[in-house]
Amino acid sequence: MNIATPIHAKSSKPENRVGHTACPHDCPSTCALEVDISEDGRIGRVRGANDHTYTSGVICAKVARYAERLYHPDRLMHPLRRAGAKGAGQWQQISWDDALDEIAEAFVKSEARDGSEAIWPYFYAGTMGWVQRDSIDRLRHAKRYSGFFSSICTNPAWTGFTMATGTLRGPDPREMGRTDCVVIWGTNAVSTQINVMTHAIKSRKERGAKIVVIDIYDNPTMKQADMALIVRPGTDAALACAVMHIAFRDGYADRAYMARYADDPEGLEAHLKTKTPQWAAAITGLSVEEIEAFASLVGTTKKTFFRLGYGFTRQRNGAVAMHAAASIATVLGSWQYEGGGAFHSNSDIFRMNSAELTGRSMKDADIRMLDQSQIGRVLTGDPVALRHRGPVTSMLIQNTNPANIAPEQRLVRRGFARNDLFVAVHEQFMTETAEIADIVIPATMFVEHDDIYRAGGQNHILLGPKLVEPPPTVRTNLFVIEELAKRLGVADRPGFGFTAREMVDRILESSGLPDYDHFLEHKWFDRQPAFEEAHYLNGFAHPDGKFHFRPDWINQPAPNKPPAAIGALGPHAALPAFPDQVDVIEVADIEHPFRLATSPARNFLNSSFSETKTSRQKEGRPEVMINPADAEANGIAHGDLVRIGNSRGDLRIHARITTEVKSGVLIAEGLWPNKAHVDGEGINVLTGADPVAPYGGAAVHDNKVWLRRDAA
Repeated sequence: MNIATPIHAKSSKPENRVGHTACPHDCPSTCALEVDISEDGRIGRVRGANDHTYTSGVICAKVARYAERLYHPDRLMHPLRRAGAKGAGQWQQISWDDALDEIAEAFVKSEARDGSEAIWPYFYAGTMGWVQRDSIDRLRHAKRYSGFFSSICTNPAWTGFTMATGTLRGPDPREMGRTDCVVIWGTNAVSTQINVMTHAIKSRKERGAKIVVIDIYDNPTMKQADMALIVRPGTDAALACAVMHIAFRDGYADRAYMARYADDPEGLEAHLKTKTPQWAAAITGLSVEEIEAFASLVGTTKKTFFRLGYGFTRQRNGAVAMHAAASIATVLGSWQYEGGGAFHSNSDIFRMNSAELTGRSMKDADIRMLDQSQIGRVLTGDPVALRHRGPVTSMLIQNTNPANIAPEQRLVRRGFARNDLFVAVHEQFMTETAEIADIVIPATMFVEHDDIYRAGGQNHILLGPKLVEPPPTVRTNLFVIEELAKRLGVADRPGFGFTAREMVDRILESSGLPDYDHFLEHKWFDRQPAFEEAHYLNGFAHPDGKFHFRPDWINQPAPNKPPAAIGALGPHAALPAFPDQVDVIEVADIEHPFRLATSPARNFLNSSFSETKTSRQKEGRPEVMINPADAEANGIAHGDLVRIGNSRGDLRIHARITTEVKSGVLIAEGLWPNKAHVDGEGINVLTGADPVAPYGGAAVHDNKVWLRRDAA
């Protein structure tokens, strides 16, 4: 059985036509899709495109059954106005014109009373399509509404990688299929990035390549490893430092390469003298033998591809850990070889121009930027979160579900319950955010509108054309933005007045790319740089052309650096001069002896797919994974209700006793709806919104908690 349960491309039924598109969801793979479309205009089976060199005909099972989501009986179909108390579930069906009029009227009232910054358009990656996701920023800038600092997903990992390389790109990810060793570090690829496994297994079958997996528990990817390394949460940098220590000690370090391409190899070597395997073993929980074996494998395997995932971005020392892990490839000189080097994201290779789409020319630098992850603090009046300005009193929310996915959930729920806060939610389902809104309007899904996508985890720009007609009462994100612009008096501003297809063409033209019709015929465009550029053989992207072992944690540019008005964030003064373990994580203590991570589930994608029957059946119920020794010490049996908590709150959840987690570590897989939990409060009650150093982020896998058997 294929370990990833992939859905392979097969010929469709003769009576079906096949549409070509891209997966819109918040996943680095951005798979190229083939969609069966019946004569009556309904989608059927969804498959990976065989002729796409990264997707290679394989997609995840949850997207393959997308018809279950598109034709779900609970899909939102009509605009609704709240008819009772907030969250009471009483709704009145209204027309689209009435819904849009009421949203615009609420925004006008908020602006008149509290200024334009009182309105906060809030969005994220429910779709990764540029037009349908990012047009909300054009309205924001045209109206001078509060800015949006998108911190919840990428910042620590992106920052750590670019501190090292100067830009966010790396070797062609298809080289994972042409390597001798793949190190999958900080990503459960079987569950979250299936194509990583496609290419890694290809190298194993064709070249005898070894697969190393480094993570915090024995997840499905770990079970496929030739070498499986389970580290304590937040200790990745210690492992990386010990590997580099061994490389210098045992002659694996490529000194000639570093002399040409790195900023201070001598300083690094001196710094690492004390970072022995024994030192790292005490921190990571690995044995000295495991660390030595890993260092020997990558040190003697020139073609080693370090695939570094988004697990780094969920911990308070994630930027440091990412920088340290990427540094191994430079110490070993792995970048020189096909199938070698370090890769996290290719986001900087695409060079797509979003200025008109997002209304960048209208952006006012004096308008405050509010942190997406701190929505609970913003809505409950925290003066620091509000940048010491007035309250937020109106919101438009698209493509995200903060009442479920944002940290510090008790603050989030309290903020949304304010009677003076107006909230409009544009959604596909009655999410928990929609349930506490004032106006809910129904949104299209990806096969029902035009858009363009770029793939951070691979190398293609992909077209997502409209394949089927949406329900007649459902509207696109772009429609909502355009109609609100008319009602708010800014429809004549730059970027407004175009259809989605026209906007796609304008993005492509301004980016020097082929037009919509070309993409319609060819489906995608390979933007992978030449080998020398991708592997930094012409120098790294810093002004000095060097890989930086010594990062400038405060002053260096990064892909999502906060504006100067916010400045560096978190305990940035604690960040080290060279790669090192830095304990800014929530270290377990006597009162909170466990470390909790809220890891992704295979059949959900953040809060998406948690509404579909098959995904819910496969995931079962919310559970916390507990090591048998910890369960015995606390009198907990498999299936018991337990209570876990910290200073932010506590909740009840069922226990799953398993050796897949190490003692002292708890794992809660999947972002279940709050109401799926025993008492209606979900796992993000326990996660924090304090910003990650140096440029922000949400450390949702980095929590110290207590655990006890529930006495109720």
